[in-house]
Formats: sequence, structure tokens, C-alpha cells
Amino acid sequence: MLRLLLLCGALGCGAEQADPLTFTMVHYTRVFEGNSLFWGNASLDGRLSHVLEGHNVTQVLPLEPPDAWARRQKDVSTYLIYFSNLVKLFNKERPMDYTQRLCCHLGCRLFPNGTSHSFYEVTLNGTAFLSFHVHNATWQRCWPGRHQVAAFAEMELMKYPITTQHLQHFLNTTCVSILQAQSTRTGKLSGRSRAPLVLGLILGTLCLLGMAVGIFWCTGGSC
Repeated sequence: MLRLLLLCGALGCGAEQADPLTFTMVHYTRVFEGNSLFWGNASLDGRLSHVLEGHNVTQVLPLEPPDAWARRQKDVSTYLIYFSNLVKLFNKERPMDYTQRLCCHLGCRLFPNGTSHSFYEVTLNGTAFLSFHVHNATWQRCWPGRHQVAAFAEMELMKYPITTQHLQHFLNTTCVSILQAQSTRTGKLSGRSRAPLVLGLILGTLCLLGMAVGIFWCTGGSC
């Protein structure tokens, strides 16, 4: 018993483990009858930082000055309007009488020992669809069995730097730097946080994914 107690003491048995700091984003897209509906949010260490409703994104935490944030809002709106118009154009040529639901969940975690973990996962209609391997900047199909839409989306996403190298840099570097900029357990944010810069990049990435899937939907593909 004494040996067990000494071993537990050395390993920290029963001690409360510090939780990692986290920055996460969730983005939903619903496409139906030529219409696109967007919503989502971003959270910094459990606190809501951004909210997306339709074509409008709101900064909840004051991470960027008003003038800079206004430009970011315009960029995001442009991305989403372009996507919506593209879906409408496709629907005129090849009407879709079914609904598609796309969900993207991404972010990073910073652990107390200084290590980090980043992720990007995509589901389509509630089923795992694609995932991004951060270490080598590659996309992988997750859909069970052979799936032409997943294969097409994977191929399209691998063509663009914004969905490979740029996304890798965001998840490995920028996302982690957001967490490092936060004062440890004080809740204070560094003025150098680049979260809003990331938001525009990621929404642009999501639109490219949506276009890849949308193009296939409108050329005869189905889920």
C-alpha cells in the first residue's frame, strides 16, 4: 500500500489536471431548392467570440478595432453571397429537390505542457464526410464505402493553396498563437490576437468546399 501511495504521488494520481485552452469554430450550411442558409459561431476558451447568421457575422469579443472589423465583415459577406449566387445558378441548370446539410468543425487546443493539437472535420447530412490532416496538409475522405461526391470534393480541395497550405498554417500557427496570446487563466486577451483575420480565411475555405460539392451535385451526383 505504501508503495502504491508513493507511486500515485509521483504520477500525480488524484490531482486535478489543467484543461487545455481551446479555439473552435463551427459552421453550418443548408442547401435546399437553390437556397443557402448559413449559421455558426466561434469560441475562444469557452467564450463566444463570433456569431454567424445568414450573411452577417458579429464580433462578440472585442478582438479587432471597429474599422478593421468592418472590412472583415464585408469580406465574409462577399464570400457567402458569392456561394449563394453560385448555388442558385446551379439549381437553375439542374434543380435539386433534396436538402443537403454541411457542418464544418475546426480549431486547436493548447495544452499546459506547450504542445498543441489542431483539427478540421466535415460532416454531410450528419455523416463524417472529410477530414484535414494538419501535419501534411492533405484532405481525406471519411464517408463509409466509395462515395463519388466525397472523392470529387477531396480532389477539388487539394487543388488550392487556401485549402491546403494556408489552412495548415492557420491550424498549426495562427490558431495556436491566438491561444498563446491569451493571458494564462486571467481571461485577458492580447491586443495582438488575429482571430478576426482567421474568420475570413476559414469562411472562404468553407465556400470552396461548398462549391466543390455543389458542382458535383449539379452534374448528376447525389448523396
